[in-house]
Amino acid sequence: MMNHEELLHLIKSRRSVMPTQYSQEEITSEELNLILESANWAPNHKRTEPWRFKVIQGEVKKRFAEFMLEKYQETTLPEAQNERKKAGIIEKCLLSDKIILICMKTSHQLPEWEELAATSMAVQNMWLMCTSMEIGSYWSSPGAISKMNEFTELEEDENCYGIFYMGKRKGDLHESSRQPIENKVQFIAS
Repeated sequence: MMNHEELLHLIKSRRSVMPTQYSQEEITSEELNLILESANWAPNHKRTEPWRFKVIQGEVKKRFAEFMLEKYQETTLPEAQNERKKAGIIEKCLLSDKIILICMKTSHQLPEWEELAATSMAVQNMWLMCTSMEIGSYWSSPGAISKMNEFTELEEDENCYGIFYMGKRKGDLHESSRQPIENKVQFIAS
């Protein structure tokens, strides 16, 4: 079992890794299943398990790239569009080995924010599992997520809240830092 120092090291190592930093090596179905299973163990109030994931892979990534480009063009004024951004939208889809739509099915048993928090924790679990497996990943929330029902069927009370891009990492992780925790904690003793 991992000790507390190893766990903290893993947490501190988690990064947003962009698709340009992914190799062309495939994420195996066994690895993908571990990542998804880690998500399934996120804490959630009243055991609603609100997270839902839709995995995009193979040839469907091209259709997803076209969809994302189309939504960008529909929602961005023509004079604000640029070719570099358009190419980047296509590139990140095609360079990713797997793309997961992060969705949530509202139970109506508790406040929506609690189920969003649970879904976010499920994504954090996936992110940590990816980090432990040297799989790069990052959560993106473009405007097109509100239109995801045009790309794939969503159940009643299900919405998309993000896109999780994934690929085997090439190269080392970049350094990061945080402000001291002491600046963010207040102890209330009396």
